[in-house]
Amino acid sequence: MYWVMGILPFFLLLIGFPIFLLLLATSLVILVFFFNVPLTVIPQNIFNSLDKYPLLAVPFFVFAGDLMSRGGITVRLLRWVASLVGGFRAHIPLTSLGFAALFGAISGVTTAGTAAVGTLTYPRMREAGYSEKFASALITAEGALDNLIPPSIAMIIYGIASDTSVIQLFAAGIGPGLLLAGLFGIYIYWYSIRHGITETGRFSLAEFLRASRDGVWALGAIVIIFGGIYSGAFSPTEAAGVASVYAIFVSYFVYRETTVREIFETGARAMYLTGLIFIIVSVAGLYAWLLTISGIAQDTVNLITHLHSERWVVLLIINCFLLFVGCFLDPASALIMLTPLLAPVAVTLGIDPIHFGVIVVMNLTIGTFHPPFGLNIFVTQALFKTPSATLYAGLVPLVALAVIALLLVTYIPAISLAIMNLLI
Repeated sequence: MYWVMGILPFFLLLIGFPIFLLLLATSLVILVFFFNVPLTVIPQNIFNSLDKYPLLAVPFFVFAGDLMSRGGITVRLLRWVASLVGGFRAHIPLTSLGFAALFGAISGVTTAGTAAVGTLTYPRMREAGYSEKFASALITAEGALDNLIPPSIAMIIYGIASDTSVIQLFAAGIGPGLLLAGLFGIYIYWYSIRHGITETGRFSLAEFLRASRDGVWALGAIVIIFGGIYSGAFSPTEAAGVASVYAIFVSYFVYRETTVREIFETGARAMYLTGLIFIIVSVAGLYAWLLTISGIAQDTVNLITHLHSERWVVLLIINCFLLFVGCFLDPASALIMLTPLLAPVAVTLGIDPIHFGVIVVMNLTIGTFHPPFGLNIFVTQALFKTPSATLYAGLVPLVALAVIALLLVTYIPAISLAIMNLLI
């Protein structure tokens, strides 16, 4: 049975099955041939996988992020970031990076961040003389910051799968997100020097004040989400609802850059994307349940326990495994499937469950821009038609930096836990 649960999904993936179908097919084969239980457990477990209150935050954050990108909020955030870093060398890609980090604070979907940031900043980088390889790779990698900087849908899913606090996971993701952004920023600066790109702006206090005044409503979205959650005013799910109402109010009544029709169209797109996420979550929940009742989860814990390896070795093995998985599976599927296996291992090793959650999410975040099947790679290629060879070559140094950040986060828990302890 163990071999079937491990090999059948991989085989179905190779022949082109969608993720949710391969998980459902594998679960059905296991239940029919290895368990004497009624097949009614399939719809029951699928429903139970979605019957989680924190999951309500997903459609609201998707809707809020999409509407903000259409209603003038993201444009004003971009202008504000540009005015802030205007005096630095490589200010255009640095603006793109800073904008990606800010967008991550109002959205939770990495693909949405890649599309929103790339549409606005990719043409500017190309006009400034940055190569297609560099510009497309940066857009692809920096979009992954949405998975770390709260609100993060990946953190929500991990919190549900492991029964840990979503608020604490949100707070613990801030440090690693800023670390990853900082390393990308150093690379951007080095690249501009290495290739002799001398585009520099000039910081203007007047422009910064104008951008701040014009973008005060846009920046207010971040203040409301963060302030509301960490002041205890509302939960992450309630924060998502408030963010959606705020996005409608600002886009329609304040900036007046969206119509009622566009708001409904945004809602329809959010429903579609939520459906894509939830169908994977639901079927992966069934597969995860099978992993648990079959004893595989406990056997995994026992195997690692009997290795008698140092904790740092076990963490290194887990990192390598998750980086490999992240190359082929989207974060939602991987989190639902693997959390029941890995979370008990962390408990056995005495690793803080919040810190371990950040490690898992960060691994799968790298997978969103790691060749060959990273989700953000597909978004970038769809938007800018970048050849795979060109994009992959540009991603190599960014993936290397992300792995360095991952190792620092793995072995220095304070990077993730210090801000959490400060806020909570």
